[in-house]
Amino acid sequence: MAGTKGKQSVRDMILSLGLISLMAGVIYIFIPHDDSEPDLKRVDYQVELLTARRAASYPVAAPEGLPSAWKATSVRYDGSEFDAWHLGFQAPDGQYVAVEQSTQRPAVFIDTASQGARQTKATQRIGDRTWQRYEGDHYDALVLQDKGATTVVTGTGSFGALVKMAEALKTS
Repeated sequence: MAGTKGKQSVRDMILSLGLISLMAGVIYIFIPHDDSEPDLKRVDYQVELLTARRAASYPVAAPEGLPSAWKATSVRYDGSEFDAWHLGFQAPDGQYVAVEQSTQRPAVFIDTASQGARQTKATQRIGDRTWQRYEGDHYDALVLQDKGATTVVTGTGSFGALVKMAEALKTS
């Protein structure tokens, strides 16, 4: 008698485990779940832009005329140590493109803003200005040193997207 009771306990545990697994599978199938990236919230940066333009010691740049497919996702101005302006966008292809400006020492600022991208010999003529191209493992960048500040257009976007952003930048 004792031998059959032990076999029944093991059989009952296996049946219970199978039933629990079956129920978990049914729940997983019928409960909706979304594995896609969450949609980033669009931010309005006009107030911060006006504040930065009043406070900064250089002409603060922001894009004008970009299609609505470009979504502003982050903005900040910090004048405590260096006049630092940041405006981040999600490009139409889902990649990240940011405008960074600062009065910080250019070498340090460019390295930080571009996440360690390295200067190339290539330049990019945009309007009447020549931007220096940087390439990196994480971000690529276009860099302009002008009027007491350094402007870096950087991100995971292609150089085409970086150029489109730089073309749209206005300082007034």
